[in-house]
Amino acid sequence: MGIMEIIGIAGSVSLLSGWRLYLCIFATGLAMRFDAIPIPEHLAALGVLANPWVMGIAAVGALAEFFVDKVMWLDSIWDTVHTLVRPVGGALLALAIVDPSDPAMQVIAFLLGGGASFLAHGGKASARAVVNTSPEPVSNVAASSVEDVATVGLLWLAYEYPVAAGVVAFALLVLVVMLLLWARRVIKRIFVRMPRVKRGEELPPLG
Repeated sequence: MGIMEIIGIAGSVSLLSGWRLYLCIFATGLAMRFDAIPIPEHLAALGVLANPWVMGIAAVGALAEFFVDKVMWLDSIWDTVHTLVRPVGGALLALAIVDPSDPAMQVIAFLLGGGASFLAHGGKASARAVVNTSPEPVSNVAASSVEDVATVGLLWLAYEYPVAAGVVAFALLVLVVMLLLWARRVIKRIFVRMPRVKRGEELPPLG
């Protein structure tokens, strides 16, 4: 496995951990346990994810997140609590992917993995905070469901096709940056509109 493939897989897993850390751990462990995902020998360190205790805790966390993430504002509280947990988890997953005999690469993977996970977490949390301003609860459920499906699908793609993992990581990075920019623009408009709302002025919808 080439260096670019390793970086691609590590980047994909780290970014996805910023969305669904518990689901990433559980899905990877489950797939490894049933040999559904051909994990290369180089990634044998990830075998710990197939440990029954690790999978059990991850399953409970994933199940809790599945329901909590679909409740308006409760999802933002959950995101706030996991501001530290997700980056650390993403960094550790990235660390498990790289060659353990190369300390320098491990340090780089840990730092970049944590940074990627934190960036993805920030994009998700910001976007969901904006979605929560909508009076329509269906939009919140829809956004959460898309994240669930995308996480499972992209995680499978990253492990099944290592060559495509780099493309997946890049696409996720672009998406996260777009979410951050969109959230920043909408939040800025909200703060601009607040004084006008207090004055009773009629305003156009947010977009």
